[in-house]
Amino acid sequence: MGSPMRIGFDVSQTGANKAGCGYVAFSMIQHLARLDHDNHYILYSNFGSDFWDPDHKQTTFRVRQPNFERRFMDFSHSQARAYWPNPPADFEKQLGEPHIVHSNNYFCPRDLRTARLVYTLYDLVYVCHPEFTTEENRLVCFNGIFEASLRADMMIAISEYTKQHFLETFPHYPAERVRVLYPASRFALTNAIDNQNGQVKKLPPGAFWLSVGTLEPRKNLRRLLQAYASLRREGLTTLPLAMAGGKGWLEEGLSEYITNLGIEKDVHLLGYVSDAQLCWLYRNCFAFVYPSLFEGFGMPVLEAMSLGAAVITANVTSLPEITGDAALAIDPLDQEALTAAMARLQADDTLHATLQQRALTRSALFSWEKTAREVLEVYKLCA
Repeated sequence: MGSPMRIGFDVSQTGANKAGCGYVAFSMIQHLARLDHDNHYILYSNFGSDFWDPDHKQTTFRVRQPNFERRFMDFSHSQARAYWPNPPADFEKQLGEPHIVHSNNYFCPRDLRTARLVYTLYDLVYVCHPEFTTEENRLVCFNGIFEASLRADMMIAISEYTKQHFLETFPHYPAERVRVLYPASRFALTNAIDNQNGQVKKLPPGAFWLSVGTLEPRKNLRRLLQAYASLRREGLTTLPLAMAGGKGWLEEGLSEYITNLGIEKDVHLLGYVSDAQLCWLYRNCFAFVYPSLFEGFGMPVLEAMSLGAAVITANVTSLPEITGDAALAIDPLDQEALTAAMARLQADDTLHATLQQRALTRSALFSWEKTAREVLEVYKLCA
C-alpha cells in the first residue's frame, strides 16, 4: 500500500435541512469514515462562494477519528464570496495541503497547483430546463460544472444518465475520467429508525399516498395534485395525500392551488420532516408517488423502496436506472396516466404486494459501503 493521502472533503451541505446533494455528501463521508482509517481527511464546513450555511460550524458532518479534522474557513458570507473565487497564493496551505480536494456542492475551486480535484456530478437540469430553477441558481450550477469540465481530474456521476448528459454537454472532457458511482438509501429495514417518535398522527398508517421532495417545479407536484383531485372526484380513492419537503423555488401559491382544486382537506403539506418522521412515512404509506420531470438520481425513490413502499414514478432521465421493474412507470407529462396508475394500484392488491417485494429486492442492489470503496479507488487513481 502507498503512503496515506490527505483528502480535503467538502461537507458544506451536510448540515441542517439537507436536501439531495447534502445527503449524498453526508452518506459518502460517513461510510468513508467507517472504511478508511489510513488516509487523512480534512472536512471543509464552508466551501465555495455561493452555498452558505450560517450554522456550518455546528451542524455539518463531524466524526471523532484520529484521521479526521475539520477546517471552518472562518468567514462571513461576504468574505467567503470574495475568498473562494480569488484564493490567495497560499491557498493549498490554508486548505491543509491536501493531495486531493473533493467538491460536492457544484462549486469548482480554482488555483489548485498540486492537489488533484474530484468533482461530484449531480445533474444538468439547468441546461435543458432553465425554467425549473432561478436564474441565480442556474448560473451558479452551470458556472461550477463548466469550470469543473476544465479543471477536474476525475468526475463522480451519480447515474449513467448524468454521465451521458454531461459528456454530451461538455464533449471536451475525457469520458474515461467520469465514473458512475450510485448513491444508496440511508434507510433500510434492518437499520431504519424503529420507534413511534416519527409518527405523523394525522395520517392513518398504511392508508395515505406519499410524495417526498423539495417543493419546486421539477418535482411535478401540480400534475400530481391534479391526478389526485381526479381520483377524489371519481370516487377512486379516499386516502389522503401527504407531501413532505422543504420550500424550494418557483412554487409559491401551492396552497392556493390545492384550495382551488377543492382538495385542501385531503392534502397534508408536512414541510421539512425529520429522519424519524421520514422513515415512518415511507414505511406506513399505501404508496409512494414521484412523477418528477428530471432527476440526476432520485434519492427519495430509492429510500421509499428500501423501506418496502410500492412506488409509482416517472419513466424519464435516471429514474429507470433505479427502479428497474420494481415500480409502476408513467410519462410524467401525462396526468391521465398518473391518475390511472394510482387507481390501478389501489384496485389491485396483488400488484401492490408485488411492487412492495420488488422494491426491497431492487433497493438491496445499492450499497453505500460499495460506493465508498469505489470512491477510494477514484482517489487512488488521482494520487
